Amino acid sequence: MLRNILSEIRTLGTLLLLLCCLLCAAGDETVTLQEVEGTTITLHTGITGIQSDAQILWLYGPEKAEEKILNSQVFKGETVTEISERFKERLQLDRISGALTIRNISRNHSGVYLLHVITGRASSRTFSVRVYAPVSTPVIIKRENQSVVSTEACSPLCTVENGEDVTLSWYRENERISITNNTDLSVPLNLSLQIQHHDNNTNTYICVSANPVSNKSSSLNIAQLCDHHSGQTDRSRSLLPVLISAGVFLLLIISIPVCVWPKRKNNKLLIKLEELTYTEVKFTAPSAEGVKKEENPRTTDDREQNTFVLYSGV
Repeated sequence: MLRNILSEIRTLGTLLLLLCCLLCAAGDETVTLQEVEGTTITLHTGITGIQSDAQILWLYGPEKAEEKILNSQVFKGETVTEISERFKERLQLDRISGALTIRNISRNHSGVYLLHVITGRASSRTFSVRVYAPVSTPVIIKRENQSVVSTEACSPLCTVENGEDVTLSWYRENERISITNNTDLSVPLNLSLQIQHHDNNTNTYICVSANPVSNKSSSLNIAQLCDHHSGQTDRSRSLLPVLISAGVFLLLIISIPVCVWPKRKNNKLLIKLEELTYTEVKFTAPSAEGVKKEENPRTTDDREQNTFVLYSGV
């Protein structure tokens, strides 16, 4: 009976001290911490030399600290520490300062943490912890629908998986020239870049994805994605079959007159020969014997003369 009364008094006293601490903590400054998921975080209290018999109580809640996650107190000269199942194997307490270490913290552990140190007097500390997933590395791609006759040399697109408080930016050298974000975490972040011809190979462009605790970057390969001759090259390649066909066609057109002209020339020659008229011309040549007889004019015989006929065109 007496033991039950003493237990109830102790519980009532603890509740009164906790109520006092809550009222005192209402005006305390909140320490804000931002960490990457999977790391270890320590909530430093700034308190030194906590009495060995003090009760240390840590509370947690996503928006308001209401759940008791750790309770360390001295009972019959022995320190007893109780940890909630939600944070089992994750919490470690420093009883000298009241600091709380959280191992392998996750985004589910974001929220408000409240410390109460209960001794002859009460003191409190409040922490607001925000845990983020590390950002993904952005990817730079060449836009497929880019026109080869565009006035810009190229228009690369930077894309990254979206997340809480993630932003996507383009930097030229060390100067940020554009930035975007989207509260709809179901769609990726995309950010395009317009590069003029005169910018090719003269500037360094970097795409950066970032949240409050991490960032990743990718550099633009101008030679690969932004060669100002690439559009002309692609257009030349697309016109190459047409040019070859046109060349073959022109070659055939030129070859046909060359092949037909000699034939036509020969035909004209034959026609011209057919139009010729012929005249018979006779002349008589003396024979060898006739020459000898010629020395004797008195002995001339017409039968000894040879006759030739020659045709000539008129």
